[in-house]
Amino acid sequence: MNNKTAGRCNFYNKAARHYWAQLNIVRSTHSTRHHSLPLLAQPSIVSWDASSFFGLQKLIIWLDNHWLVRLIAKTSDFYRMAAVNGSSDLSSEMEVDAFRRLFPLRYHEYHLLKSVRPDARKLGSARDTTLALGAVASADGSALAKIGSTTMLAAIKMEVMTPTVECPDEGSIAIEFHMPPICSPLVRPGRPAEAAEVISKQLSDTIFSSGMIDLKELCLVGGKAAWMAYLDIYCLDADGALFDAALLSAVAAFSHLNIPVVSLNDDGRIVLVSEDNVRGKLEKEPVNKEKRKLKLNSPPFSLTCILHKNYILADPTAEEESIMETVVTVVLDSYYQLVSLYKPGGPVLAHTSVIQDCVALARRRVKELQNVLNEAISDMEVD
Repeated sequence: MNNKTAGRCNFYNKAARHYWAQLNIVRSTHSTRHHSLPLLAQPSIVSWDASSFFGLQKLIIWLDNHWLVRLIAKTSDFYRMAAVNGSSDLSSEMEVDAFRRLFPLRYHEYHLLKSVRPDARKLGSARDTTLALGAVASADGSALAKIGSTTMLAAIKMEVMTPTVECPDEGSIAIEFHMPPICSPLVRPGRPAEAAEVISKQLSDTIFSSGMIDLKELCLVGGKAAWMAYLDIYCLDADGALFDAALLSAVAAFSHLNIPVVSLNDDGRIVLVSEDNVRGKLEKEPVNKEKRKLKLNSPPFSLTCILHKNYILADPTAEEESIMETVVTVVLDSYYQLVSLYKPGGPVLAHTSVIQDCVALARRRVKELQNVLNEAISDMEVD
């Protein structure tokens, strides 16, 4: 027996012992007086002959026969019992969790066969969505958006700038998307998240190409002064569909935006006017008489879908995105016109019929998000 063969067999032996030890630790940890879980027998493959060349195959067969099959059966029984009784057995719940961690793709595919997802959603259904306007008191416009556990905080700060020579009667918008370490364990302190820059660019392209904001409305004095709107979006919890939640928070923040009152000073410069001065008399006539809302033209909304084999999953979680890597994001405006379609690669081909199905799901999602936004605006007006 050569050194290469001996090393390979030694690796297989260690792998088998490791699996056997870890699985029994899990089972013994979750055993209780009323729910005793028998330990798995130590696999015989730890005594492979040194000349065996089929160690890996035997390891897989052992795992399938002694663990995976049991977990699949336990998973089926667990969900059936939970649906009937409204409760779950501790041992069954432990088995399902172990199956989910060890074989995540098989776990999700098992649910796909039932046309349901682990969180009990249908394949084309989105998570519960909430929206709160005015979340940041110091900002000129702000919103807190939640899609499932994914949470975004958007804030807008207005500043006066000198317009460019090319567009003397237009203001400008600067958009920045932030992913601090608190949003996900995958984001490391001191390192900017790779997704942050991509989403920032995607948000800018979507907002400008949709025509939601007429930049001429941000002009104060032609060729001399205009508004610069700084939009910062912070991801507080990253649990999938980050762009959808970020775009929703951006649209909501612009809906809440109050453009400040400004006036010309003695030097002919634009200065902000405090609320006390607005109520009193000003030496100079204000450029805008009072705080005003920004008119939004057909705000865009988006829906991200996961493509896996012949399935389309709307509004994926972070776990689903990590397992099934083909993502399609459809952006529609309020008139259901296509603004953009974003597909950053992936192993599944997006045929015409698949794209049409994604657009149909996005149309339905736009209606839902419009209702959520309108309710948030109504609640803000009542308050």
